[in-house]
Amino acid sequence: MIKVKQVAHVCIFAHDLEETRAFYRDVLGLDTAFNFLRDGAVFGFYLNAGGRSHVEVFQKTDTRFDESNQINHLCLEVESIDDAIAHAQSVGVEPTRPKKIGCDNTYQCWLTDPNGVKIELFEYTSESAQFKGGDRVADW
Repeated sequence: MIKVKQVAHVCIFAHDLEETRAFYRDVLGLDTAFNFLRDGAVFGFYLNAGGRSHVEVFQKTDTRFDESNQINHLCLEVESIDDAIAHAQSVGVEPTRPKKIGCDNTYQCWLTDPNGVKIELFEYTSESAQFKGGDRVADW
């Protein structure tokens, strides 16, 4: 049996690589780990998302977000959801959904990147289901 340790990366497509890189760097604090090159040009990159987790980004100008996509959103754990929201707002990015405590007893807030990718920010609590277990009734 395979035992999964953690999410290694989530792959997203970008309309504009540099605009996307700037969003993830300036709003979410994710630095570039490395670029993907083809014929001497950057066509994608890996972003450090803490530990051994990454976000993989590739240029695809004709991509569009659709609710039927297999990957619905990217979720990033943050140290302080209030600080994360304040920082995003300070660089002109407003949450698409306000901060709330989810049915899993974890704080959450939502942003959208320049490509329409939904980003959920998480701040765990001592009562988060991710650590306490137990079934939770979805409230959405």
